[in-house]
Amino acid sequence: MAFQRTRILILCKTYPSPSAKNIETSCVAGVTPDGRLLRLYPVPFRLLSDQSQFKKWQWIDADIEKARDDHRPESHRIRADTISLLGDPIPTTDSWAARRAQLALVSMFDSFTALERARVEHGVTLGLVRAGSILALDITPARQAEWTEEERQKLIQQQVQGDLFANPEAAALRTLRKLPFDFHYRFRASSEPAGHENRLKIVDWEAGALYWNVRQRHGDAWQPAFRDKFGTQLPASDLQFLLGTIHRFPDQWLIVSVIYPPKQPQASFDLG
Repeated sequence: MAFQRTRILILCKTYPSPSAKNIETSCVAGVTPDGRLLRLYPVPFRLLSDQSQFKKWQWIDADIEKARDDHRPESHRIRADTISLLGDPIPTTDSWAARRAQLALVSMFDSFTALERARVEHGVTLGLVRAGSILALDITPARQAEWTEEERQKLIQQQVQGDLFANPEAAALRTLRKLPFDFHYRFRASSEPAGHENRLKIVDWEAGALYWNVRQRHGDAWQPAFRDKFGTQLPASDLQFLLGTIHRFPDQWLIVSVIYPPKQPQASFDLG
């Protein structure tokens, strides 16, 4: 299958992780102008040039083709050296009006249960879901708080080879930091039965970036600031999740992107 030039609005960029095959990669997902969701993996985001480092809610042009070693229908391979940025990220002005217009083109599942049914029946592995009620934000220590020495050396080697840093010493100082905590949302849609609960891990880069930010500002007392954002502010919005499956474990889902337009005011009717 040949590469095709494609316009994509970036909706997702996951926190990078080392891969046995590709060393340090992020999963990127976006939507085409006609509302088709695409997964772009692997993307060595920190190795991209400044001119190619896109942001969430930014349009890009790039050459992509259907992934040959990933049979998930949304998965595509991207030629990183063909990425062109198309203007600034879509603004949040007018209560997210421009962003809402793009989201309206994407099929929205009213519950995680409905998305899982679509996976089983139709092979869907990437979907937008309305979060519903957030029951809890779980913060738990990661099984492994630091990279193994082998993982660390691979990360440094890849960065030097990719000219991300000038020498191994500089690379060692800027090596991707492993998140020492895992973050999960527990949530339930109104269409799901009482007592039902979904628990999914958050891998959105925004969660990782927020952790390092509040950790730097508050030290060991970082959790209240993190919970204020992900446990209070985001659930107060019209919270939506972009969910994706894991390639090696096709029945396991992750929250690859949190999308949080403000709630729209309820329409009022004059009965007089």
